[in-house]
Amino acid sequence: MDDLYTYERELIKKRVKLIGGIDEVGRGPLVGPVVACCVILPLNYKLPGLTDSKKLSEKKREKFYDILIHDAVSFGIGIIDEKIIDKVNIYEATKLAMLDAIKRCMIKPEHVLIDAMKLNIDIPSTSIIKGDAKSLSIAAASVIAKVTRDRMMIELDKKYPMYDFKNNKGYPTKKHLEAIEKYGIIAEHRRSYGPVKDYLERVKI
Repeated sequence: MDDLYTYERELIKKRVKLIGGIDEVGRGPLVGPVVACCVILPLNYKLPGLTDSKKLSEKKREKFYDILIHDAVSFGIGIIDEKIIDKVNIYEATKLAMLDAIKRCMIKPEHVLIDAMKLNIDIPSTSIIKGDAKSLSIAAASVIAKVTRDRMMIELDKKYPMYDFKNNKGYPTKKHLEAIEKYGIIAEHRRSYGPVKDYLERVKI
């Protein structure tokens, strides 16, 4: 736990009390939005087992999600859909999602710890490479963002079960790519992404 609280502890020493952790999920999928979260945890917060959402099972993510949204001082979720991703590119869309997540926090953080990205904001910030494995606040944001997006994909799966979104969460698995070839694409597909773009060029849509 201590290893994941180094950055937060340094800020607390400087009397920073409202520390926001920011992370996103959904850069790689062919379908749906990119989702970011900004979460402010209580000072000296502990949640044994919490780490980068990619290292957690779905069951643990769901459990931690419920605990985190209950315990958080404040949190905000930013969602940028596939149309904007296609328009501005995924890198810029990720920044927009993060900025939106900050705005949606009911309490403004005094400092934000961001996973890898640099944001042009009026709040002091620290960009941390692989931050979701180095900062508890960023790890918490990664869990909230991941569960939020996964639930969206599960809902989309109910509408389009042939693409297997409940299992692949929109990523380009073999089954997903085969479904594109057989059924075509849906409105939620990212048309600027390689496999989707290639399909559209072949069928001339």
